[in-house]
Amino acid sequence: MTSTGVSKEEVEYYRTLLDKCINNIQRKIVGKTRELQIILATLFSQGHVLLEGVPGTAKTLMAKALAATLGLEFKRVQATPDILPSDVIGVNIYDPKTMGFVFRKGPIFTNILLFDEVNRAPPKTQSALLEAMQERQVTVEGVTYKLPEPFLVIATMNPVETEGTFPLPEAQVDRFLARIVIDYPSIDEMVEVLKKYDEIAVLDDLKPVLDRETVLRLMALSKRIYVDDNVLKYIVAIVEASRRHPMVRLGASPRGAIALLLLSRSLALMQGRSYVIPDDVKQVAYAALSHRLILRSEARLSRLTPESIIDDVLEKVEPP
Repeated sequence: MTSTGVSKEEVEYYRTLLDKCINNIQRKIVGKTRELQIILATLFSQGHVLLEGVPGTAKTLMAKALAATLGLEFKRVQATPDILPSDVIGVNIYDPKTMGFVFRKGPIFTNILLFDEVNRAPPKTQSALLEAMQERQVTVEGVTYKLPEPFLVIATMNPVETEGTFPLPEAQVDRFLARIVIDYPSIDEMVEVLKKYDEIAVLDDLKPVLDRETVLRLMALSKRIYVDDNVLKYIVAIVEASRRHPMVRLGASPRGAIALLLLSRSLALMQGRSYVIPDDVKQVAYAALSHRLILRSEARLSRLTPESIIDDVLEKVEPP
């Protein structure tokens, strides 16, 4: 892959802006720097992100603070077992004034959509959401409507509560560019949350650092980040190793290799570099691959996780 001539000054300028974004969000979110970087990298890669974590770990607050900082429109949908595709996409409403039907847009027509507890939505609604994510458009009664740009879906799942849920099939989970596990805060972070709670609970004082046009420029700039052929071979070697691992029934798909490429480019940009290094690939490997590995039953009996498999793969595959 040849160089596209991204200047050092250009990359450094945007790195400074992105540092300000992270700092601004962390006025409301204690810690979570790596998670925030991956969400931003997913946005700049034109992908979507799946957040997994128990209730109360600030997933909703993180999405709201992100949208406010980026100066983007934000909407939230709470999934329930009776939610319909039209509740998300929109519906044609009869207008007696014009004696015709008018399309009333659903909440999916936004820049950042938080879809809370996506596994509570029935399969038909999940499918409609994932189709919109992939195609970046919706079709209602033969008429196609383009979704706004940028467009990021942040879907959340509670990994421990399964009653009344509709688990996403592996093929649908694979549509998310990144998966992030939001863990409990450390003791020090929890103390900081309690100290700052009154300040954290209000978002009105959170001013935008970027705007829509700047986000679109960052998305275009991410595509111009240089990736050497040796780094591309490293990405492919990691994906191949995940397929050959003895504890894996189904390894990462070609979409997994693409996710590694896209996220590592965006992360390099955020780190202030115009080129990708192997450490970028390593840092995004968990987010890009953990939801794409299907483990054998004996792996689960041995209490192995996709993350531990990725650790093993990264240890065995020699970086360039």
